[in-house]
Amino acid sequence: MTETNDQTQFTEIPGAADVPAAAEGQQERRGGRGDGKGRGGGRGRDRDNRRGQERDSEWQERVVQIRRVSKTVKGGKKMSFRAIVVVGNERGQVGVGVGKAGDVIGAVRKGVADGKKHLVKVPLTRNSSIPTLSNGRDGAASVLIRPAAPGTGVIAGGSIRTVLELAGIKNVLAKRLGSKTPLNNARAAMVALAALRTHKETAKERGISLEQIYS
Repeated sequence: MTETNDQTQFTEIPGAADVPAAAEGQQERRGGRGDGKGRGGGRGRDRDNRRGQERDSEWQERVVQIRRVSKTVKGGKKMSFRAIVVVGNERGQVGVGVGKAGDVIGAVRKGVADGKKHLVKVPLTRNSSIPTLSNGRDGAASVLIRPAAPGTGVIAGGSIRTVLELAGIKNVLAKRLGSKTPLNNARAAMVALAALRTHKETAKERGISLEQIYS
């Protein structure tokens, strides 16, 4: 079986914000009788729903790319859509997800759920930058990320910029080296962010003091 990608133009592509935040599907909480007449059952469900909405409101989703793909099967071609979604809370957690479905909304919903399953914790400095230089590679895409002084902003483009912004990084320099594929670049940026270590962690791994790191 072969799979081909055909990029299509959409007049109105729904953003990830148009998709319910709980893309992976929230299960009902068991807090009493189903009719809400049990002792504290209705209040318990309302409380759980509020907590779930607060957790979901922390995350932001951005659609990087939507493409129409076809899969050759017995009897013809099966058409579907592929969505690349970046999920982050702008406080050091970010993830990249891919979803495929027969419609755009379903593909975005699956992409959000996949992104939340592959989150990376990013160490941030006081100036909302990264502690050290980092390199990431995925496939033919290579990404170089370098810390920057306050006021620099996010100097990056394409899907790399989206990943850095949703991670909460506000001062950084990034350069794409190699492939221009949005998915590979986003994943290469994730590899670079996952490889970051703070100076304290580096000193602990080497078994030396923090003063020796700066000397």
